[in-house]
Amino acid sequence: MKLENLCLRRKKMDSKVVELKGRVCVTGASGFLASWLVKRLLLSGYHVIGTVRDPGNEKKVGHLWKLEGAKERLELVKADLMEEGSFDEAIMGCHGVFHTASPVLKPSSDPKAEILQPAIDGTLNVLRSCKKNPSMRRVVLTSSSSTMRARDDFDPNIPLDELSWSSIELCERLQGRVTRRYSIPDRVLPHTLPAKNNRVTGLGIGSDHGISIWYVLSKTLAEKAAWEFCNKNGIDLVTVLPSFLIGPSETEKFQFHGRMGYVHIDDVATCHILVFEHKNANGRYLCSSTVLDIDELASFLSKRYPYLPIPKRFEQVERPYYEFNTSKVKSLGFEFKSISEMFEDCIASLKDQGYLT
Repeated sequence: MKLENLCLRRKKMDSKVVELKGRVCVTGASGFLASWLVKRLLLSGYHVIGTVRDPGNEKKVGHLWKLEGAKERLELVKADLMEEGSFDEAIMGCHGVFHTASPVLKPSSDPKAEILQPAIDGTLNVLRSCKKNPSMRRVVLTSSSSTMRARDDFDPNIPLDELSWSSIELCERLQGRVTRRYSIPDRVLPHTLPAKNNRVTGLGIGSDHGISIWYVLSKTLAEKAAWEFCNKNGIDLVTVLPSFLIGPSETEKFQFHGRMGYVHIDDVATCHILVFEHKNANGRYLCSSTVLDIDELASFLSKRYPYLPIPKRFEQVERPYYEFNTSKVKSLGFEFKSISEMFEDCIASLKDQGYLT
């Protein structure tokens, strides 16, 4: 067979794969989780439209063009969460939208205007664009496990599941106690900003971490707004609620917390695709592999990686015991990677980047 005919045949085969999987949009495509999602979608044969604030910023988007299949099936489109209609072009003609974009968290003198409102308005702007698209099949929204665990009325003997919602009233009360501000390491997900001392819930929402409180409130209200809009407008919405993401990372910074859920970033990306493709998927899906206390995590890491500077002692605070019930996503056939696999990939990544030797 001649080379040109072989190339033509391969091109046609590729076209069939793309046609079979269709076009999807990923908002905030250059983000940590979104990049992994784009990678998995491309490997699965999708044509991906990724929205970013500046498609020409090589420093921010260069890693996306290195992904397998990117040159053939990836497009980057400029879009802004705060501009209504900004996502129309990217979303039109897509069969699905993965809304991962979220406002960048930073110390703020006006967190309501800079964190809360952009999260809600940005989500609704994306959904309005989805409503205009007659080809839309399903929207998958990246929420957070923090939208279900910031509460003071749960039974520690009953694992938290998707029916649980964080208390808006509790978050609003905690806002009034904030007196300090904290900087956020570059490229670290908001999920990784735990509390130091929170004797109210002990679930990673601290009265001295104002950014964390606003983050939880913004994610909770944004998801609630999304459900209200989609139910009203007949949009098929599914939400994914990840816990603390672990895996190959672009930062050497890691923070220890109290009791937290952990999940491999690749599992979260794969979970997004599963709930998009599975015809019976509906509602909210908690995405978390293992829940550990800080002492349990430190013990595991110090034994497995004795050369790492793992703290031996931690401040003892009263934190309620809780577990996660992930039976809903497992009912779709999903299996999580273990805590060992998460940190093996994380440590290997840090070594490759020269952060560890």
